[in-house]
Amino acid sequence: MLGAMSAADLRRPATRLPRRPPGAEELFRADAPLVTPSGHGPEPGEITVYTDGACRGNPGPGGWAWAVVDGPFASGAEARTTNQRMEVTAVLRALGELPGPVLVVSDSSYVVNCFRDRWWQGWQRRGWRNASGQPVANRDLWEPLLALALAPGRTVRFSWVKGHGGDPMNERVDRLATEAADRQEGTAGRRWPGGPPAS
Repeated sequence: MLGAMSAADLRRPATRLPRRPPGAEELFRADAPLVTPSGHGPEPGEITVYTDGACRGNPGPGGWAWAVVDGPFASGAEARTTNQRMEVTAVLRALGELPGPVLVVSDSSYVVNCFRDRWWQGWQRRGWRNASGQPVANRDLWEPLLALALAPGRTVRFSWVKGHGGDPMNERVDRLATEAADRQEGTAGRRWPGGPPAS
């Protein structure tokens, strides 16, 4: 999957992602992924991916990134976006590339709380309106993300990590996302140069 990503894919604006994937209605009725306590490790056979988003101004130039410990990584950029859009995009891109069960580690309470508190169920019930009756922000990203995270036969769990709290992998994806935002260009690889970060 990763090998199929081109430089153009990494720079593609998130707004070009499909608004409603085929069969999305059925997928949204699936049970919500589990949210695991901070610091809880992966289950056997589960891939742990760290994700992050960055934005220079809000809105402004932004970047997203994901990375697996001692494994693949990718980042990308958008010219005008928000931090929340980049956080969601990072998870969306990671789940689109990584097969099987996944533990997503994010410093975004916006992302983690959507699954922990099952915000998405209320959004669906209210016709993609939030509790205040307003249209849900970033629906064009949430719909394809939910389709991936709630896909039948696949387990996706979420864990929150404190941003800039010294977690080496969180720092790594923060740096990747920030560099993508600054350069307005993404990168990708099968393995991080130099191996896993020092703990």
